[in-house]
Amino acid sequence: MSNDLAGVWEVALSDGVHRIEFEHGTTTGKRVIIVDGKEILRREWMFKLVGKETFSVGKSDTKATINIDAVSGFAYEYTLEINGKSLKKYMENRSKVTSTWVLNLDGIDCRVVLEKDTMDIWCNGQNIETAGEFVDDGTETHFTLGDHNCCVKAVSSGKRRDGIIHTLLVDGTAIAECTE
Repeated sequence: MSNDLAGVWEVALSDGVHRIEFEHGTTTGKRVIIVDGKEILRREWMFKLVGKETFSVGKSDTKATINIDAVSGFAYEYTLEINGKSLKKYMENRSKVTSTWVLNLDGIDCRVVLEKDTMDIWCNGQNIETAGEFVDDGTETHFTLGDHNCCVKAVSSGKRRDGIIHTLLVDGTAIAECTE
């Protein structure tokens, strides 16, 4: 690990939570980006100390950009953008378009993510094969995790503002949704 570490961010995507580290050598102009412990970009002897670096994160190659801005003198500010939005805005929007549950099945921690726009379901970084069906009060998306029967029920809240409520059932038991 270098002492040029300038920023560390944790980004929750459908395929998991990714750790992004950025090293910036302000005397040498060095820029290094490390995603999940793996170096994905290294530039040495950059004469322009400000600017941006764009790269991909996760299995869906989500676009990420680190902006390097001079604040004053030799002080710099580093900001991360995901898909063109600040990390804060991206995460706020993401909470509207996904539902996430964290549970332990047979001693294994599972992070289940529902992408509401596509109804894709991810578990620990793997896109899960599902079968959807319409039922009297909404839809059910069925899948299995190990030996467990799982289902995401989508039911109208009856209130326009609240929209559709998604509930994960594992072997018939409802699992509480978590906020990331």
